[in-house]
Amino acid sequence: MSASKTMEFMKLSEDQIKVLENSFNRDGKHPDGATLMLIAAECGLSVEDTLKWFKLRNAQWREAEGLPAKLGSVLD
Repeated sequence: MSASKTMEFMKLSEDQIKVLENSFNRDGKHPDGATLMLIAAECGLSVEDTLKWFKLRNAQWREAEGLPAKLGSVLD
């Protein structure tokens, strides 16, 4: 299943997606633990769900860039 299909199952509101996307673009694709906790609190999500979203969104970004979906490239 693709990352975008998996993300659809998370059932996030437009406001949650907006906060997550802004954080992804502003704070980076791999937020540290403290930043992740702040984003989760702002979205009303668990840290685990927020981390899952970032992993899926990063895979989606990598696929769009023509990179392997798995982490490990110097371009991450």
